[in-house]
Formats: sequence, C-alpha cells, structure tokens
Amino acid sequence: MDLTRLVELNAAYARAIDNEQYEEWPGFFLESCLYKVTTAENVAKGLEAGLIYADSRAMLQDRISALRQANIYERQRYRHIVGLPTVLGTSDGGAAEVETPFLIVRIMRDGKMEVFATGCYRDKVKANGDGSLRFAERIVVCDGSRFDTLVAIPF
Repeated sequence: MDLTRLVELNAAYARAIDNEQYEEWPGFFLESCLYKVTTAENVAKGLEAGLIYADSRAMLQDRISALRQANIYERQRYRHIVGLPTVLGTSDGGAAEVETPFLIVRIMRDGKMEVFATGCYRDKVKANGDGSLRFAERIVVCDGSRFDTLVAIPF
C-alpha cells in the first residue's frame, strides 16, 4: 500500500474532524465497516467493549446526527497531530493493516487547551470502487482510560 496515500487519508480524516465538518467523517469508511474507540488497557486484557462502537457507515451517520441534534455537551473542538502510518501487513480480506500514532488537543469554548487523548489508530484500509482509500476498520486505541467529558466528537 502506498504510504503517501495513507498519509493523505489520515490528514483528510483529521482535517474534517478538526474543522468540524463531521458530516464528511462517515465518508472515510466503507459501507460495511467497524469503528471502535477503546483503551490500551482493554486491548491488553482482550476486552472487546469500547467507548464507541459502530459496525456500519449508517451507524456513523446516525452518530453525527445525534451529535448535531440530540447530544448536549460543552462546546469544544479538536486539533489532531497524526504521526506517520506503519503498514504491518495485509489481512485475509486484502486490506492493509496499518498503525498510526495520534495526539488530540481539545480546545474548549473559552480557549482553554489540553491534551485530550493520545494513542494509535489500528486500521484495515482498502481501496474503494473508485480507487480511493477507505477504512474497513478503525480501532482507536487510547493510551489513557479516563475521559472527563462526554465523548461526543469522533477521534
């Protein structure tokens, strides 16, 4: 898998979230996909549960609808710092298995900034019908296990 295309995929993904263009977020995934936010501790213990779990693009779209229309949370935004992806291999289904480190700074409405999360994305990436890359799976593995607010915005 071309490293440049993986970097571009991660950059576009982070940009959409950081610019609060949340409606674009589900488009980075295949129709049938898995998105999960979990912790390194859960992964080490083999626990499958996550803070967020969605197994289709439709579920991701529902999450954005809830974020825009139903969830009540303190206004905030993110700024992602995304490292370089490492291709670990290829899955049985032909997806590239990729791991990419991240750091997310949270900016509150009053301007206060703090590190919100660090960790790595564990992805399975495939070419879509038009040749563009999409996530078949994105497991967000956070280094820490405590979040002081509603986890509303995608990671």
